[in-house]
Amino acid sequence: MPYPGARWELEGRPARQPQEYERNGTAKLLTLFRPATGQVRAKGVMHAPNVVLHPWLQTELEQLLASLPAVTIPAAERPPLARWETWLGRFRYGPQPMPPLRLILVWDNLAGHLSAELVLWLFAHGVLPLYTPLSGSWLNMAESVQRILVRRALAGQHPQTPAQIIAWLEETVDGWNQHPTPFVWGGKRQVRRQRARLRRLGGSGAVLPNGASIPA
Repeated sequence: MPYPGARWELEGRPARQPQEYERNGTAKLLTLFRPATGQVRAKGVMHAPNVVLHPWLQTELEQLLASLPAVTIPAAERPPLARWETWLGRFRYGPQPMPPLRLILVWDNLAGHLSAELVLWLFAHGVLPLYTPLSGSWLNMAESVQRILVRRALAGQHPQTPAQIIAWLEETVDGWNQHPTPFVWGGKRQVRRQRARLRRLGGSGAVLPNGASIPA
């Protein structure tokens, strides 16, 4: 049996789509992705200015923080990466003590995301904004899961309206979250690249304790 596709058609008579192209609007998917668990929080919208994105993000972060356990370890005993000083040095946003660092938010460094009002809100809730360029590798993971969701939702389909696209995308997100796939930093692809690098170098392929290759 051939691999089942999105739809069946008679042999020699492939499915055809209308030639007319009508621009009925734009569908966007606001996405908050947690690579360690693969969970995706998303919402379909037709426009995504900061007045839409920031309130949605704050709502999602509040729900996410409420699901996390409370921080009871004293600040001096927390791991270095769980301390504000590791990321901000001696910076403080006010005279009051900083709340426990509970979450790191990685997103792009657009000017609207650097507004003082938003940054202070994140700090007050124990969220560290970690800005990265648009092509940063961490953002690429969120874009990768978006491509997966879009392909699953729209492959072989012919949507008529942006609202229909948004509904399909949100349904696909719900299905994804039932069996999410974690994203592992440095997974099988990195291992394959390392093996290819060793083959190019030649020699035994042995490495030193610090990971450097032994010259042939």
